[in-house]
Amino acid sequence: MNNKKTTSIKRIALLTSGGDAPGMNAAIRSVVLAAHHYHIEVIGFYHGYNGLVCEEHIAMAEPLTLLKVNSIIHLGGTILKSARCQLMHEAKGLQLAADTLNDKNIDALVVIGGDGSFSGLLALQAYWSGQMIGIPGTIDNDLDGTDYTIGFATAVNTGIEAIDKIRDTADAFERIFIVELMGRHCGHITFNVGIACAAEQVLSFENFNANEQSSKLQQLATEITTAKKNRHSSYIIVIAENLWPGGAVELARQLHLQADIECTPCILGHIQRGGSPIAKDRILATKMGVAAVQALIDGESNIMVAEQNNAMNFITLDEAIKHKKVVSKQLIDAQQNILALTAQTQC
Repeated sequence: MNNKKTTSIKRIALLTSGGDAPGMNAAIRSVVLAAHHYHIEVIGFYHGYNGLVCEEHIAMAEPLTLLKVNSIIHLGGTILKSARCQLMHEAKGLQLAADTLNDKNIDALVVIGGDGSFSGLLALQAYWSGQMIGIPGTIDNDLDGTDYTIGFATAVNTGIEAIDKIRDTADAFERIFIVELMGRHCGHITFNVGIACAAEQVLSFENFNANEQSSKLQQLATEITTAKKNRHSSYIIVIAENLWPGGAVELARQLHLQADIECTPCILGHIQRGGSPIAKDRILATKMGVAAVQALIDGESNIMVAEQNNAMNFITLDEAIKHKKVVSKQLIDAQQNILALTAQTQC
């Protein structure tokens, strides 16, 4: 992290990039309000980094006024829209982004997004000398150095509400459901939702290896059969997306073919990314937005705002994306060694 030095900032560029997350609008609002307090103008760029490199999107850039953000804290998605930008992987795109920021007299760039978005910031360092700060907005909760990312709590809550409803119909028909949750390549959502919903099985990257597919299939079949013999009225298997080859649908098919077990696959998909953010995400986003503006005023750059032990902190962007944040070992151990075993013997 850079040594602190007070800086004079007149204009901040703000964009949201990558997958949307509930609470991004709350973060946008917070940045604008905090900047207004310090008499700093915020220019909103639309459609992620495309807003810096594509003419039609650059033309959409506009000042974000207090009126513009007054009633957005409760909205899901992002008023600045979001997208991925292939050009930011090329020198040509990075130079275009730098030229746009210079042409618009931008002093600092704030990006709300995940690891791909922050990789863009790191690459831009070689082309633009302004200050840059990332605010972690992703439902996956996979950025290192922060306890939580904006959107994670709401995504977990959405998953819980959906599976609670699935449990009702599973109980009514005494059926087995396989529910697939988002999270890309980590199991923060899967383990938190699975445990909160009392799922009989939680399958994620942290407790399953693709090389073990055959043995895991046999184990699942045995445990499901045992549970049904013990008069389970329903059985819920929660799995992470991108985990089982072919996903929940293929797992259900294999259980039917190999063990004559009927399962109903259910893929929650993008429902987890939408919806009004819950209080935890609104508050986290607000704190992070204020902290980002204050950090810029203090002369910080190339950092990500982070929440650590309920306090705002900062870590370098390269530290934040160096490796994926791991799921709590306590959650994994509790599910594997106590909760899953108990579920098989309930009557």
